[in-house]
Amino acid sequence: MTSSVAQPTAVKASWAPMVALALAQVLMSFNVSALPISLSGMVDDFGVPPTAISTGIVTYGLVVAALVMTGAKLGQKFGWVLVFRVVIAVFAVAMLTMTFAPSVGFMIAAQALAGASAAIIVPSLVALIAENYHGEQQATAVGSLGSARAASGVSAFLIGGVLATYVSWRPIFGILVVLAAVVFILSFRLRSAPGSKDVKIDAVGAVLIGAAVVSLTLGFNNLNGWGVLAAEPGAPNVFGLSLAPVLVVAGVILGQGFLVWTRRRTRDGRTPLISLTVIGSKKERAAVYALFIIVGLEASLNFTIPLYIQIVQGRTPLATSVAMLPFNLTVFFSALLVVRFYKRFSTRVIARTAFILTTVALLWLSFVVTNNWETVPTILGLIVFGIGQGALVTLLFNVLVTSSPKELAGDVGSLRGVTQNLASAVGTALAGAMLVTLLGVGVTQALAGSSELPAAIQQEAGLDRINFVSNPRLREVLEGTSATPSQVDKAVQINTDARLSALRIGLVVLAAISALAIVPVGRLPRYRPGEIPDPSTVDE
Repeated sequence: MTSSVAQPTAVKASWAPMVALALAQVLMSFNVSALPISLSGMVDDFGVPPTAISTGIVTYGLVVAALVMTGAKLGQKFGWVLVFRVVIAVFAVAMLTMTFAPSVGFMIAAQALAGASAAIIVPSLVALIAENYHGEQQATAVGSLGSARAASGVSAFLIGGVLATYVSWRPIFGILVVLAAVVFILSFRLRSAPGSKDVKIDAVGAVLIGAAVVSLTLGFNNLNGWGVLAAEPGAPNVFGLSLAPVLVVAGVILGQGFLVWTRRRTRDGRTPLISLTVIGSKKERAAVYALFIIVGLEASLNFTIPLYIQIVQGRTPLATSVAMLPFNLTVFFSALLVVRFYKRFSTRVIARTAFILTTVALLWLSFVVTNNWETVPTILGLIVFGIGQGALVTLLFNVLVTSSPKELAGDVGSLRGVTQNLASAVGTALAGAMLVTLLGVGVTQALAGSSELPAAIQQEAGLDRINFVSNPRLREVLEGTSATPSQVDKAVQINTDARLSALRIGLVVLAAISALAIVPVGRLPRYRPGEIPDPSTVDE
């Protein structure tokens, strides 16, 4: 059994510095949440298709994930407080550019600049928490980051939904300019050790991990559009094979190359881009695996719900915000309150319980879900999932912070940034590909057994290329063909049934993934967050 040494009692530090760090987390999360809400407004303002706007969304995530490890080294070299202030100012410039962007090119450039800033903010939050708080206060501080992330999602959906619907999308990002100024002022309450000029930045490692992350993210994000295996018509391909899986394989190879290079650099006594000791034990690797799984599940659900509400039901972004509110509020409170259980239960017990909750919630949703998300059983399922998800993100992050020495806090932060961004991309992409595939299979099977819809009508109506559309839109398309009213009704009914079936099967698959995660969390440590693990038993 793993033993632990309780941290000695210390004078409690002021929570004022934590306000700056929590608001910095809000800055990043609010921006990410506000982008999808602003989609239709940007399309109208810039006169471009939605795919052009989505490029900005992808750009932000790519830049964060690709540069976050390099960002951690910059903080160690020049000092965390100084670097934090600089990048907060740069983030404010990016949001100012978003507010007054005259074209889609300026919007994409602004998101690239925001992503570069966030690549340093992410590890700096962890490093500055480690510098300013210890023991129980550190556990609470880490939990507040998860709560701030959830709270920013709630506020972005509500504030952004109202502004985008009744005013414009631009004031949404103007709010972030003001908030960045507040964070900059509050940053003068932060303290940290000065930077070390001896820290070297591994350029080769930075290129390898950056290329790996970009390749993996682009590959997973385009599985649905370019094809899971065979290339879709007009999509980039390699001898007929979709470029998406090729990029995924290339990303895995580049990632392995990064690990080999990092181990070699460490053996030679040179500073690596990230110290692999932060994932040196089975317990730390288990925490990373579990974090990847829960963030991927969260991304899958966050993709699925808006898909059905906005595309299938044809409702507004504000309606989506209201439907997501119970889930987002639950995540917020769960992330904040889970720290109260640290004194009574070990990380292993809490994590197992949380994954059991997410598994049960997803299975429950697969049975009770209908095309109306506002039913009480559906809301109950989302709340239960939110309890488990919010607790896990905070807990697993806390395990990584507690398991590593303070000087490696920046490396832990960069590891968190890469893990969460990759998991989000993978979860969203796989959910989209899985749901579309299941929908296609369901429609194909139904059409094969239907004598009312001959092959000629199916081809004329494009039923062999069906995707997620609302019933009114599908009916409109079908009524423009030679299909009779009864055939139109039949096709709409097939699509409705197939959509619901795809959703239910997809939720069962997600539940199975959640259940499998109970295995890696069995390797989590038995000590409680806020305690110092005994190094001699770190791998027991």
